[in-house]
Amino acid sequence: MAARIKNMTQGKPASLIFAFALPLMVGNVFQQLYTVVDTMVVGKALGVAALAALGAADWLNWMMLGIIQGFTQGFGILMAQEFGAGRYDNLRKSIGNAAVLSLVSSMVLLLAGQLLTRPVLNLLQTPPEILADTLLYLRIMYLGVPVVMAYNLLASILRSLGDGKTPLNAMIVAALTNIALDLLFVLVFGLGIAGAAAATLIAQMISSLFCLYHIRKIELLSFTPSDFRMTGRQLPLRLLMLGFPMAFQNAIISVGGMIVQFVVNGFGVIFIAGFTATNKLYGVLEVAATSYGYSMVTYAGQNLGAGRTDRIRKGVKSAILIALLTSLVIAILMLFGGKIILSWFISGTPEEFEQTLKIAYSYLAIMSVCLPILYTLHITRSAIQGMGNTVLPLVSGIAEFIMRAVTAIFLPMLIGENGIFYAEIMAWTGATVILVISYFAVIRKMERMLRRY
Repeated sequence: MAARIKNMTQGKPASLIFAFALPLMVGNVFQQLYTVVDTMVVGKALGVAALAALGAADWLNWMMLGIIQGFTQGFGILMAQEFGAGRYDNLRKSIGNAAVLSLVSSMVLLLAGQLLTRPVLNLLQTPPEILADTLLYLRIMYLGVPVVMAYNLLASILRSLGDGKTPLNAMIVAALTNIALDLLFVLVFGLGIAGAAAATLIAQMISSLFCLYHIRKIELLSFTPSDFRMTGRQLPLRLLMLGFPMAFQNAIISVGGMIVQFVVNGFGVIFIAGFTATNKLYGVLEVAATSYGYSMVTYAGQNLGAGRTDRIRKGVKSAILIALLTSLVIAILMLFGGKIILSWFISGTPEEFEQTLKIAYSYLAIMSVCLPILYTLHITRSAIQGMGNTVLPLVSGIAEFIMRAVTAIFLPMLIGENGIFYAEIMAWTGATVILVISYFAVIRKMERMLRRY
């Protein structure tokens, strides 16, 4: 198991970043398979209305996941820094305290999700014909919040130690389980949209147990009860100072997404279904960017712990070049093969099919062309977070929210329904400008601080 732990303070930055990101990329592809299979099964087996119901749940579901990932990724920054500095006692205490904070947070989020889902869906003016299915799907997903929190924390622990392969294997096992259960619950047992939600949660539970099993085999993570005691305020506060801004940033971004969904809901079920089909591919478009981002958080965190800001600079340059090349490849594939992929999600009468596909591909083409902006966003944001600054990425998240909301509200008034497609692009652009400027400010500050010691 020790062979899977990777010290990223030595070796060529480009090779380290790509080698670490590659298994994460494959793992994220399998994780996206959850969403894609859910969408395909629901869209084809249950029809356009069910696909629209799934889409109406998207941003509320993503908000919960984003808050969870924000906390656990923030906790992972401190773990990576302690590991890079060789402070293994502190590493174990950081993990123990993070586990306690994660448990408490998951209970609060579960309760909030159950209480607020219906009022928020009503506020978003979710069409009455899909409200019941959307509410059912979200209630089931929110019941599984502790399971989702557990997986994300365990995966974050492994990634902070440079192990990207175990989360990959966990995702492969979980994705295969999810596919089998989707087909069983929806097509065989006829459980509808509730079956799709249940399949996802069971798969997440299996991936959590898989990661836990492998963490228990890592010798330097031999925990004692004292590692889990919140003996003072300093460590929990430090963890929360890293995790909370990232969680809040994702929540703010999600609110912007809900404003987009509010506008989309006013365009009717067919438009919602087309918009949803492309949104379900959003994760596929972003999968490599997310993986490079995880890699940069670990890389920057470990190298900052070792006092190697020169390596952080080299790593960011290499990562941006790799990310831009990757985004161009994905964009070309989507522009030429997007209609075929989108058709897998859509059913209905020939007229409904054509209308839905036209809406979906228009949105997909716009996003694909602008992918280099999104990939630059992920690299710079993750490098800043890895250096321990989660406030500036939060500022970029607020900018993302403002750009997304303003574009979604006003641009459709000027150019019609298709104006909503540019909300995402403007959000990426606003955040990226702030993050690029912030990266140079943070790296210079870190270099000055290290020269003093």
